[in-house]
Amino acid sequence: MSKVILQNFNINEFQDDLLRWYGANKRALPWRENKDPYKVWVSEIMLQQTKVDTVIPYFNQFIAKYPTTYALAEADEEDVLKSWEGLGYYSRARNLQAAVREVVEKYDGKVPDVKENLGELKGVGPYTKGAILSIAFDQPEPAVDGNVMRVFSRVLLINDDIALARTKKHFEELVREVISKEDPSSFNQGIMDLGATICTPKSPACLICPVQKHCRAFAVGAENELPVKKKAKKQKTIAYAALIIKNQEGKYVIEKRPDTGLLANLYQFPMVPLEEVTFETIPLWFYEEYGLRIQVKEKLQGKVKHVFSHIIWQVDVYHAEVEEVKIADDRLRFVEQEGLDALPFPVSHQKVMDYIE
Repeated sequence: MSKVILQNFNINEFQDDLLRWYGANKRALPWRENKDPYKVWVSEIMLQQTKVDTVIPYFNQFIAKYPTTYALAEADEEDVLKSWEGLGYYSRARNLQAAVREVVEKYDGKVPDVKENLGELKGVGPYTKGAILSIAFDQPEPAVDGNVMRVFSRVLLINDDIALARTKKHFEELVREVISKEDPSSFNQGIMDLGATICTPKSPACLICPVQKHCRAFAVGAENELPVKKKAKKQKTIAYAALIIKNQEGKYVIEKRPDTGLLANLYQFPMVPLEEVTFETIPLWFYEEYGLRIQVKEKLQGKVKHVFSHIIWQVDVYHAEVEEVKIADDRLRFVEQEGLDALPFPVSHQKVMDYIE
């Protein structure tokens, strides 16, 4: 099927036009200063679901703190999560550290350049594997994500739904045919930059596109209709009450989330699901769940909304006081206000923290 689509498509000219443009216009990004595979790996993990401008300061401080695979492997997970705080999708950080520890153990700290070995590492999917192999090791491997599929949907006039796994496989086959064998690093990064700056999701800048003459969608005026992507399922909204609980010594009660699932191993202020309780029954629910007696103040302090990819949290924030001295549940702990800054909290609970008196 790929051969049919690529009939009458001048691959060599497409490569030349793209690489010439990339050479003159490539973005100055910190992970491009050299081809260090560890830095390429960290950047690609951070860039998943996250914009470049957001990633740059995180990348710089992360590499400053963990400059090598050995440094990251030896780090405390809580410190790593704190460094990731605010970037979101925290499983990326945990998987990255787990995979780096395997690299240290099995490959003497060197990121493997064999695709079978690289693909076995935790959190390294086909895109990340292709990006590392092509950018850091100059291997002609496809690195196909949503941006790349958008570019090639337009260039090759493909109407397949890019949300489907089989469509991504198809694009991987196509890119494998089209990628420059002489300079795969610049080719893949060129496609990434093209998607980020020219072939954007809305209002693509077709008139200044370096590969415009190759673009079949532009030729028929269909660039704004592509790519085809089915709508995601509607996000479920869940209502909570977050409790800022203080004891007589001025310390706050915080909870460590479970070590699996959403926001694993991060800290939060205790949350009560409002689907299960009313305001009046919050203390009873809390006592049954944690064995700690509290008194909740009636005044609503504020509201926090946080949107995840699949759910939305609507959080009402209340102040409360502890009626007992000791915490019996090992999920909870007392922390002084200054100590909160040293622990990793998700963005939603950083917002809750703003309501501390």
